[in-house]
Amino acid sequence: MIDIAFLKKLIEAVESSGIDTLEISRWGTKIRITKSPGLAVPSSPAGYTFAVGAASAATQNAGNAPAAVGPAPAAPASSAPPEVEFQEIVSPMVGTFYRAPAPDAPPYVEVGQRITKGQTLCILEAMKLMNELQSEVEGVLREISVEDGEPVEYGQVLFRVERD
Repeated sequence: MIDIAFLKKLIEAVESSGIDTLEISRWGTKIRITKSPGLAVPSSPAGYTFAVGAASAATQNAGNAPAAVGPAPAAPASSAPPEVEFQEIVSPMVGTFYRAPAPDAPPYVEVGQRITKGQTLCILEAMKLMNELQSEVEGVLREISVEDGEPVEYGQVLFRVERD
């Protein structure tokens, strides 16, 4: 059973943030909330997919919310582009994000660059300590989600990598 209050909080968090998609797995239930209408999202048999617009309407009438929740509709095979698997690299700590080892040095990585496991991606400064964040995945870097010098939160998405 999905807690409606929890679901409302998730939807509000996605709507008020700069993220497009949020996916959470809890106790065997998978919840995915996305702002992009028409985005084809694969869903596991036990999973649920929500479009923020549709889910927001459903939560206004909480008594009918379970009826609005269901497995994601299958996208037509002929019109859907092939699925690309992205791995999100998140911040393991609260701190300040730096793309380069020094202000005048080139960034560790650039969008479109192939990255490997163990490669340094950025520095996270916390309490005057400089912590290098190393990649745990291999693939092509498709997005850097944070600007240089910005504060980051624990669990915040920093990079999206297209996995091989």
